[in-house]
Amino acid sequence: MDEHGATVLRVCRAVLGSHADAEDAWSETFVAALSAWPSLDAGANVQAWLVTIAHRKALDVVRARGRRAVPVERALEPPGRQEPEDDEVDALRSALAALPDKQRRVLAYHYLGGLPYADVAALVGGTPEAARRAAADGRRSLRTTLSREDTR
Repeated sequence: MDEHGATVLRVCRAVLGSHADAEDAWSETFVAALSAWPSLDAGANVQAWLVTIAHRKALDVVRARGRRAVPVERALEPPGRQEPEDDEVDALRSALAALPDKQRRVLAYHYLGGLPYADVAALVGGTPEAARRAAADGRRSLRTTLSREDTR
């Protein structure tokens, strides 16, 4: 510690800044080095070995900071799910019903079922590109219909 302590502390401070976390990483470096000392080769570069341990211990502190909760003055309310109005639901249902059958099915399989276009194409018939085109056409029709409903 007397010989390499200052170097180890500089490494910890370089990664963590000059505060208590750097001193904690410094201490943890020497605790880890003490337990690993018996298995160290006789000709090993001790300073390089300690610097490597110090760097890893400092990175552990950085990772731990990312997982630590950040105190706030007031707890945030979880985002509530805003339920659509009945007239919005009715407008969406009628707009969906007005779509051609293939567009409606492709939209349902892809967006509600989470299926990739290749699987959607196998269900509705055709190619994945045709399914992607049907979905794009269906979305465009829905946007147009629903935007007209909003302006009324």
